[in-house]
Amino acid sequence: MKNIAGRIFKTVVEIGFSFWHGYCILKYEMVNRIERIESLYMNFNQLVEKAEKRNKQTIAVAAAEDIEVLEAVLTALKMGLAKFLLFGNKTEINRLMAKNYPELKQHPDLEIIHSDTSQVAALKAVQAVRNKQADVLMKGNLATSIILKAVLNKETGLRSGKVLSHLAVFEFQNYKKWILLTDAAMNIAPTVEQKAEIIINAVTVANALEIRKPKVVPLAAIETVNPAMSATMDAAILTQMNQRGQIANCIVDGPLALDVAISPFAAEHKKINSKVAGDADILVVPSIEVGNVLYKSFVYFAKARVGAVVTGATAPIVLTSRSDSAESKLLSLILAVCTTENRDLGGN
Repeated sequence: MKNIAGRIFKTVVEIGFSFWHGYCILKYEMVNRIERIESLYMNFNQLVEKAEKRNKQTIAVAAAEDIEVLEAVLTALKMGLAKFLLFGNKTEINRLMAKNYPELKQHPDLEIIHSDTSQVAALKAVQAVRNKQADVLMKGNLATSIILKAVLNKETGLRSGKVLSHLAVFEFQNYKKWILLTDAAMNIAPTVEQKAEIIINAVTVANALEIRKPKVVPLAAIETVNPAMSATMDAAILTQMNQRGQIANCIVDGPLALDVAISPFAAEHKKINSKVAGDADILVVPSIEVGNVLYKSFVYFAKARVGAVVTGATAPIVLTSRSDSAESKLLSLILAVCTTENRDLGGN
């Protein structure tokens, strides 16, 4: 009996050791796999490091008399990321600085240019970018319509002949990589031709973020083409345009619903065979309403960090909401700095 009990005990120990050894190996492999996955994708902290290595860019801020804007400006100056031209009511800007951010007073990389109204501030800021006195245009405390009117002016604006589109970059705590969302702010109900240009704009930014061949999903409610649902028709056309080389340097596949676009489990469960499903980099929304709701859901429910720019103009435009946090404005500014091409600046 003792021998039998001993053999049973030995077997139990060996089985237990085997399970423990297997668990340790599995855990080690999983940790290594997670670390390898994380190392493949950039995050905002790494983007800051990238921005810090670039030559200082000059940011023209239209209507800079805003607490959150000035906080973002101060942080950027402390990090040595940029120089600033602040357009707006000089008295009000100085008052806000003296009360909240005295460090900004007399800063060598900051200049205030008085403007009587928001409209004048927008025109002057756009002119500074157009004349290559600044690299990036940033919206301050003024209505979006005012700054866009100045940007879109055929004679004095920043038009390039391309479609202007809004691109937001989201970083989630529980997701492996960035999600790029377009267009949540500029194009109300884009045509399929405009969506193609929106994708091209987004791919350009993705490349600047070291996403070499981004996976693009034109979103819809379903994964099949339904003539009664225009989003699915547009998605199918965009996919075909990509396959024919009309939309290059990316992989486009749609229509796909949001769950299939970002969840490998959902893609497998629905038996969707796609190079993009479950691993999307860029989500293209069918309308501004969908984009706006997704954007705010990501921020308020998922607590995502976000930076956003308007692309397609002759220079990046930081077009944040007046309700956005100082961090969001700073991340948007950093994103814009990292997506600027080298421009021959006069006097900077």
